[in-house]
Amino acid sequence: MSLTDKAIEQIRELIRTGALPPGSKLPPEPVLAAQLGLSRNLAREAVKALAVARVLEVRRGDGTYVTSLQPSVLLEGLGGAVELLQTDSAALRDLIEVRRLLEPAATALAATRISDEQLAEVKGHLDAMREARDDVEELNVHDAAFHRAVVSATGNETLLTLLEGISGRTLRARVRRGLTDARAAGRTLAEHEAIFNALSARDAPLSQAAALLHVSSTEQWLREHLSTGESLPGEAAAG
Repeated sequence: MSLTDKAIEQIRELIRTGALPPGSKLPPEPVLAAQLGLSRNLAREAVKALAVARVLEVRRGDGTYVTSLQPSVLLEGLGGAVELLQTDSAALRDLIEVRRLLEPAATALAATRISDEQLAEVKGHLDAMREARDDVEELNVHDAAFHRAVVSATGNETLLTLLEGISGRTLRARVRRGLTDARAAGRTLAEHEAIFNALSARDAPLSQAAALLHVSSTEQWLREHLSTGESLPGEAAAG
């Protein structure tokens, strides 16, 4: 480990042990450096690195604080990383494979926990998708919101953050454009309706199967598209 890595680990240990709980303010830099037996430069570099990782938040004129350490904060960078990977065909295949592993299981869990209010929210996005089937951009917005509402119903913030990051806004938009251009809007709507109907029945195995069919359909389209060597819809503009 480099000296900076060791300094980062020392501050992380303070957070792990509760000496610096979420929301707490770090001592001034000279004090922190002295407490940890570091040079001020090393302490500063460690704080910068942990701020980039969203473990710490530097507030100008106020000081440095430990963040809430919630998954939505710590995993915030995942979506950005996914966006950068979208010019790599192998990485795209890996990402959709991970989604296939996680999303059906998340949908099954949602079926056991979803409330009537949450189910109504899912239905609202499904209805909006039906109305927007000829508007690719609007369809994409409600498609993403549909899946977010489903996974939100699990009550598992870590799972929600992971799936949001893995799906990637740009990737979902490109796939949706491709599917719509191929006149598959009717099929994808039917897949969403199957997910909703299974959730309405609170049937976990059926919900998982419906979600697996939907994600697998997307994966098949993506793999076929990538195998041709063509650019994904919108790739040039995003690049």
